[in-house]
Amino acid sequence: MTEVATRELGRTGLTITELCLGTSPLASMPYLYGHEVDEDRAVDTVLAALESPIRFIDTSNNYGEHGDAERRIGEALRRVGGLPADVVLATKVDPLHGSDDFSGRRVRESLAESLERLGVDRVPLLHLHDAERIGVDAALAPDGPIAALRELREEGAVDWIGLAGGTLAVARPLMETGVFDVVLTHNRYTLLDRSADELIDRATEMGLGVLNAAPYGGGLLAKGPGATSKYAYGERPDLQSAAAAMASACEEFGVPLSAAALQFSTRDRRIHSTIVGVSAPERIAQTLESYATPIPAELWVRLDELVPPRASWIGDR
Repeated sequence: MTEVATRELGRTGLTITELCLGTSPLASMPYLYGHEVDEDRAVDTVLAALESPIRFIDTSNNYGEHGDAERRIGEALRRVGGLPADVVLATKVDPLHGSDDFSGRRVRESLAESLERLGVDRVPLLHLHDAERIGVDAALAPDGPIAALRELREEGAVDWIGLAGGTLAVARPLMETGVFDVVLTHNRYTLLDRSADELIDRATEMGLGVLNAAPYGGGLLAKGPGATSKYAYGERPDLQSAAAAMASACEEFGVPLSAAALQFSTRDRRIHSTIVGVSAPERIAQTLESYATPIPAELWVRLDELVPPRASWIGDR
């Protein structure tokens, strides 16, 4: 089986694999992904990952209306006798579904719910999830989520805290506070969209761990432009046309577009792990195959020439 290299996650000292199992699709959210994922398939997917060289799992309190992703991960862990010692498990704090309460009190409730669903006593890494829902000032309020995360770290309830978000306009100032140990970006550093490049550079200067999620842009770079026009859960016809050109270039070199999309992230030494959302057991082996596919240097040059202009990137959208 393909080996997966490990890296140290910035200043945390945590050793993680370059590939991370992303679990948002396991919650069965067809309004995002266009398909259902039943309980058995989700649990089998986690079991397949646990049997693979991938030793890093990322999840969140609000993946699914009732924390379904965490609950399904917890069931898989129960079947194997608990979290394997060499697997790093990270989750994120969130408001309750339908609520805008992201207070410090809610942060503690969110963590408690996650631990119960996952069936673990603690997680080493806990992220603030999508702070753009409340904005910079509310996130930094004395009774807000960041203060609570700092307290949890000081109390030893978690070892490290991360900033996991979408819009860069919120991520940038929060990262600059120096509070966080890790930054996680999604859909904004891919073959098609380089929005987060400067953020990743700055995080590297600060010694932060860097996680890059959604290297396929929510499916466009995995399914291919002939199958979907969506990027980051929205219609992006300009990115679809760029993806079509990239797919043609990959075909000339005999390389799947999905392999180039994945390795665009894994080959970047600033990125310590790439989070890949997976919704079926067979996708684990397919991801490992993409990770190991040889890609000639000439193709990377061609793909760089085909990057769409900055105006097409989602950036702060």
